[in-house]
Amino acid sequence: MCKLLKLKNLIVLFFLIVLSANLYTQEDEDVEELVIKGNVLQSDQVTALKTPVAVIDVPQTVSIFTDEDIKKQGFRQIGDIVRYTPGVNTSQGEGHRDAVVFRGVRSTADFFLDGLRDDVQYYRSLYNVEQVEVLKGPNALLFGRGGTGGIINRVTKKPEIGNDFRSVDLGTDTFGAFDLTADLNIQTSDNSAIRINLHSDSLANHRDFYDGERFGINPTLRVKLDDVTTLDLSYEYMDHERFIDRGIPTLNGVPDESLVDVVFGTEDVNTTTLEASVIRGNLERVFSENSKGILSVQSSSFEKFYQNYYAAGYDGTVVTIDGYSDPTERENFMVSGTLVNEFETDFLGGMAKHTLLLGAEFIETDNENFRYNTFWSSSADDQEGFLVSRPMDFSVNADGVATSNDFTADLSNMTESAITVSSFFIQDQISLTDNLKLMLGVRADSFDITVYDIDDDLSTSRLDDELSPRAGLILKPQENISLYYSYSESFLPRSGEQFKKLSESNSRLDPDVFENNEFGLKWSLSPNLSLTASMFSSEQVQAVRDSDTGETSEIVGLQVDGTEIELKGQVSDNLSLIAGFTSLDGETSSGGEPREVPDHMLSLFALYEVNEKFGVGFGFTQQGESNIGNNNPDRVLPEYTRIDASAYYNFSDDLNIRLNIENFGDEVYFPHSHSSHQATVGEPFNARVSITRRF
Repeated sequence: MCKLLKLKNLIVLFFLIVLSANLYTQEDEDVEELVIKGNVLQSDQVTALKTPVAVIDVPQTVSIFTDEDIKKQGFRQIGDIVRYTPGVNTSQGEGHRDAVVFRGVRSTADFFLDGLRDDVQYYRSLYNVEQVEVLKGPNALLFGRGGTGGIINRVTKKPEIGNDFRSVDLGTDTFGAFDLTADLNIQTSDNSAIRINLHSDSLANHRDFYDGERFGINPTLRVKLDDVTTLDLSYEYMDHERFIDRGIPTLNGVPDESLVDVVFGTEDVNTTTLEASVIRGNLERVFSENSKGILSVQSSSFEKFYQNYYAAGYDGTVVTIDGYSDPTERENFMVSGTLVNEFETDFLGGMAKHTLLLGAEFIETDNENFRYNTFWSSSADDQEGFLVSRPMDFSVNADGVATSNDFTADLSNMTESAITVSSFFIQDQISLTDNLKLMLGVRADSFDITVYDIDDDLSTSRLDDELSPRAGLILKPQENISLYYSYSESFLPRSGEQFKKLSESNSRLDPDVFENNEFGLKWSLSPNLSLTASMFSSEQVQAVRDSDTGETSEIVGLQVDGTEIELKGQVSDNLSLIAGFTSLDGETSSGGEPREVPDHMLSLFALYEVNEKFGVGFGFTQQGESNIGNNNPDRVLPEYTRIDASAYYNFSDDLNIRLNIENFGDEVYFPHSHSSHQATVGEPFNARVSITRRF
């Protein structure tokens, strides 16, 4: 009843404000210049592809979401974007981090900020984002180790010299969550400006105990040093805290729906915190109309803590509870430099046009990690059985014996890691003729890691010198159509994504290897509407956490073949849409089916502009059945369809209100599961109202 009242109040509030707009009048204003975003990956600004190449000429599948897309669809986090992106799906991330499955490869580290690595495990906010770029397929040439199935790059908002503007966005939903974002751009002189972005979130959802607070602020200074040189200096501070929820157990091979309201954790134990400072500097100089250099420096400090209970087993009556406490501190220092040069050479009596990219990167990372297992007094072990109740009672075990947990009694591991990475890469995109283009490149990485196991007083090192090639061929039968083939490779050292462990046996093994072959079509149906279709074949040999308990490691080979289709843009003056379809077929080296690879995914979001002020939207996502574990078809996440809706009203260019409804049909669904008994319960019906005011 309480939820229904909150929903009613929000919807009434929205439509009362819209109806009252009939009393609102304003004078006609000058028509503003139309700026089309998303056609070039802002790649001439140090992000993503690092060269000023239009998306239609990139031999790779790319999905782009601008800040306007994010606002219209009510996206609040990376997972919302992934839901509407072909070829990728979300993973649980143990309830404390962004985790994405790129074409069958789960990753918690393939995230980038303005083209620089952002691999700490946390939930990323979108408050300071200009656009989000999802590149699919191995990407080691541009991004180094990792990028094994794809990467996500966030492009941050930069100051605009010559402009003064301010905006504030307020939002709330039926769960009781509240968020505030502010964006201030201040002209400080004829050649400089400051932009300040900040956000404050109070988190809430449908699960018991769930809450949290997030705060972030990101001031950036842009200085035009001269006509050809621009300097950007940025500082970002983040302070996050939230409840960790790792879902519910499975029974008879599927999540037990009778437990959808039960949380297998406690308010005081299941928590994660993050405090981070990130300093970035970017110097860009245009040497000539055909040559440009960019130097980027980033220094970051992260203090991350998470602690949790979770279900590790279930027989229909007794649930086995496990858990751990895991504090991590990481210091990163990165320097990246690129030089882009355009020139021409003779080719078969004509002229071939080259866009040559030269780059180098240096990274130093220091990582400290401690992990303590649960230790139950009654079992003298990290696991104990309990009867299911709401809320769970962890003071008495399933046999009625009093018990308690001590997180300091069982130290699992205590390590210090030092990583040094030196890289050099070269890429040339060659227009052999007006209809034929060739892309060739290679990256050389030297990845040096030393892991000191403090508890065992043992130091283990590994040096990997790897070459990552990339090749692409583009045929353009006409200017607005491209057909392409690409081949790319990537690697991941045996120390894994987060550098927490490196056993002596693993230190003797070569890195994981990832290869991708892809055929594709890109068609600009109009200046504002594009169609992309691709077929790919990806082969992987990787070390992953086992899909039963999630605690040990297993080496698996994986073959994933798939098809992706995306239609995005303005269909007519009044209708815009984002539509995607993915078909995946995976097989492990043992001949079984892999985990987290749905047989199909389908998404659509359409926005119809009823008139200049009012618009409505409709969206849905469908995800096919997927296995929870590798080679285990008897434990699955069922297929589901989720329907979303939206509406907006523009009082003026400076004031608008939006209503976003998620899971309109109130479907019970399970989007992902970390391992056998940790299936996430999808959010039920939720309505969010937000108001944006520009000054």
